[in-house]
Amino acid sequence: MSCMSLFEIMKIALTIAGSDPTGGAGLQADLKVFRALEVHGLSVVSAITAQNTEGVYSVLPVDKNFFEKQLTILLSDIKPDAIKIGMIYSSWAVEIVAEILKEYSLSNLVVDPVTVSSSGTSLVNNGTLEALREKLFPLSKLITPNIHEASMLTGITIKDKKSMENAAKVLKDMGPESVVITGGHLEEIALDLYYDEGFHLFEGEKIKGEYHGTGCTFSAAVTAFFARGYNTLESVRRAKDFVNNAIKKAYHPGKGMGLLYI
Repeated sequence: MSCMSLFEIMKIALTIAGSDPTGGAGLQADLKVFRALEVHGLSVVSAITAQNTEGVYSVLPVDKNFFEKQLTILLSDIKPDAIKIGMIYSSWAVEIVAEILKEYSLSNLVVDPVTVSSSGTSLVNNGTLEALREKLFPLSKLITPNIHEASMLTGITIKDKKSMENAAKVLKDMGPESVVITGGHLEEIALDLYYDEGFHLFEGEKIKGEYHGTGCTFSAAVTAFFARGYNTLESVRRAKDFVNNAIKKAYHPGKGMGLLYI
């Protein structure tokens, strides 16, 4: 089979996210996940960061006009089968993305509402979370907050399964087709809760250690499975297995958190 014919049948996923120079999170990790799951990856940079495995030290959003140009030039040529929204620093970037999604009739949207880094650095400007809720959640097939992000978005302190369920209902009312709250930050178990018309629980082994980019990897994997035609629940199930395997093989090239083996 020629390279051209192979590309013609290969599914395509787009990530709109921040750049992570460690390669452990952000669009670099997303592209690795897409390739591992045999999906061609497109990328649009929303911000650049100065960070390492110990933390994020600085965030610089991409110029507004250039951010929009990246999207319009790319999408005028290639239409992705699924899209992941990761770190978007500014509310104006959310508005641009929402308008372009409608203009190009794009679907299979996964929103990972990134708010703070693992080290505690804010990754969004004032008003961005509100813009995500109002502009992108209603367009999304799935949103994938972790328990801290879900708490921030809903005002519900998540400590257990019941509070996760309450938060998921509130998030679903914000407009997405479905919600999954990743609970790797719970103290006792690794519990992910999926909600559309009913609840589905995914319990996993709590693996010791601190790992960089687990949320990015999970949402990117879901996006890749969407692009390949899997339904939402099966995509979540497969993405969770993918992340668990990547954590088990994680390595430590730096002084801080481990990087997933993708």
